[in-house]
Amino acid sequence: MEVNKWIIMAIGAIAQLLFSSRLIVQWISSEKSKKVLTPVLFWELSLLASFLLFCYGYLRDDFAIMLGQTLTYYIYIRNMSLQGEWKKIHRLMRLFIILFPVLLIVYGYNNNIYDLEKLFASAHIPRPLLLLGISSQTLFTCRFIYQWLYSESKKESLLPLGFWAISLAGSLLILLYAILREDVVLFCGHLLGSVVYSRNIILLRKNREQEG
Repeated sequence: MEVNKWIIMAIGAIAQLLFSSRLIVQWISSEKSKKVLTPVLFWELSLLASFLLFCYGYLRDDFAIMLGQTLTYYIYIRNMSLQGEWKKIHRLMRLFIILFPVLLIVYGYNNNIYDLEKLFASAHIPRPLLLLGISSQTLFTCRFIYQWLYSESKKESLLPLGFWAISLAGSLLILLYAILREDVVLFCGHLLGSVVYSRNIILLRKNREQEG
């Protein structure tokens, strides 16, 4: 049982490392070209990390984690499609990737694995702090909704200024939440993200000034 616990934690840790790695990849690519880029590897790492986080949420009986990943999971796929990379994956593998989150959520719900009454309740977190956590995560997720709509309007995968601005705002709120919750892991993860988001905003503004 103890071994299984460590395996589950390892899956979650790998997922978080992959999410951090995508930022580092994007940051290095952008610094080299002196402008904000959207490398294919950014979306590939995002999709793989999201896939693992679904597995982690399922193994931990955490419906909230799985639900939170659902929207962005398919946005990652759409961006890979806009970059022409999605169709390079075998058809059966694409079908499996698309159906995987839906099948897990439906299976878990039908077998009463998730306690929906406890989804937004916690005896260990004061309600104002819980609301801060929920609102900050919601704002953070909205960045990909904005990115998706913007990319659809341009018919190509892009990471516009609005995406980075929303990312920075959401990350700062999560940092505040992490400080109040004394969550070192959450704090360290979003501290790096805040640096990358700020740097991309600076690069985009410099590019606009040069073009103007």
